[in-house]
Amino acid sequence: MADNPTPAYDPAEIPVVILCGGMGTRIRETSEKLPKPLIDIGGKPILWHIMKIYGQHGFRRFVLALGYKGDEIRRFFMEYSRHSRDFTIKLSDNSEPDWHGIAQAEDWEVTLVETGLTSGTGGRIKKADKYLDQPHFLLTYGDGIGSVDISRQFEQHLGSGKTGTVTGVHPTSRFGEMRIDGDDVAEFNEKPTMAEGWVSGGFFAFKREMVDQYIGEDPNVFLEKEPLQRLAADGGLGIYKHEGFWMGMDTFRDWTELNQLWDAGTAEWKVWE
Repeated sequence: MADNPTPAYDPAEIPVVILCGGMGTRIRETSEKLPKPLIDIGGKPILWHIMKIYGQHGFRRFVLALGYKGDEIRRFFMEYSRHSRDFTIKLSDNSEPDWHGIAQAEDWEVTLVETGLTSGTGGRIKKADKYLDQPHFLLTYGDGIGSVDISRQFEQHLGSGKTGTVTGVHPTSRFGEMRIDGDDVAEFNEKPTMAEGWVSGGFFAFKREMVDQYIGEDPNVFLEKEPLQRLAADGGLGIYKHEGFWMGMDTFRDWTELNQLWDAGTAEWKVWE
């Protein structure tokens, strides 16, 4: 971030919408007890990691679109200052905890919005639109992280004049890659490899007008279907190409891998100090 030019906007004023309402059915081992955004990596919810990425770039206004087990996310932020503090409690007399040290402080403004249990992703954005009070807003999902340069992405978005910008990433192959020489396997690579094409990495920037023009009032509409398809067909969707680390936490295997990276000190998405 130190090499980035001074932006022509104040990132602290730009709303960042995080979609936190999904049920996480493909990671049921952990999401039956917690909403997916609260599933931890290295002892902190993946939602916290995502917010730290944005916070490193100066974005501090978060709008969380809640749904499945939204009360758990509310409780996390209501009790946020307690999560990082030591305390002593005397169980014999039911006394109040004696808190030690200073609460961990984040310069965040967090708005939690109930958007319904079964709403589509577009419907969730529409239900949160009263808090989108700037000409542009950022948006992402509560289950994907990466070393995305949010500042450069947003600056490209502003410079392009496009209604929307999506971060493109290379999909990771789950299968061993083979290099073939005739009928022989010349090389076998066991580790996942990055494919040639691009897929959505889920980090978006939009003009505020996109909500009314492309999403509308249907609570069941999914952002990824008609709204983005129509926006792309109209020539209003640009791509910010991200060549670095990105990973979605879709399965129990993904969760395990992300925790292994964190424990090994090789979490490339950790762009903050």
